[in-house]
Amino acid sequence: MNLDNSEDRLLGLLKRRGPQLSAELAAMLGITGEAVRQQLTGLEAEGLVERASDRRGVGRPSHRWRLTAKGHGRFPDTHAELTLRLIEATRAAFGEEGLDKIIHLREAETEQAYRAELATHADLADRVRALAELRSREGYMAEIEPAGANFLLIEHHCPICAAATECQGFCRSELAVFRSVLGQGVNVERIEHVPGGARRCTYRITEQPDGVD
Repeated sequence: MNLDNSEDRLLGLLKRRGPQLSAELAAMLGITGEAVRQQLTGLEAEGLVERASDRRGVGRPSHRWRLTAKGHGRFPDTHAELTLRLIEATRAAFGEEGLDKIIHLREAETEQAYRAELATHADLADRVRALAELRSREGYMAEIEPAGANFLLIEHHCPICAAATECQGFCRSELAVFRSVLGQGVNVERIEHVPGGARRCTYRITEQPDGVD
């Protein structure tokens, strides 16, 4: 996907932000409403976006634009077919125990790499920000949002979605890594989950007061 292309940037906004009014998209892209409507009409003809009724407020119902399944497919699941075949082959050869061992090895390697990247960040906010940057480099389209005294780590795309859907061990492993590298006294809770039907994965990160487990 070429993020310098205006249509790709529009698709990227819908991926990150969910359904949007055309006026909202125009404002975020810095183009006219007519220009964004032309782009949306073209993307609709390609089957990449669709209209969804929006009955919020009073007056005539408007509609929001959202990605179709084909539109979500523009954000690829990295090597999905090969990964699924490898999972199936591992299960056949070594059983669930063998697959778990491979996931644990991947978890240990990931934790080591993340820990090295976060080692220079003493403040939790800086660690969370560094973690989001790491995840974005890996294709997760990650960002953070403040939530009171806490943080939300939001991943708008899952580049291993096929593998995570086939084997929940990958998701358990990622959550364990987050909890480990963010340090003691930090609670990490997954509150949205793509394999569970959500459009994104979201983690609530809370720094616990001293003496609270």
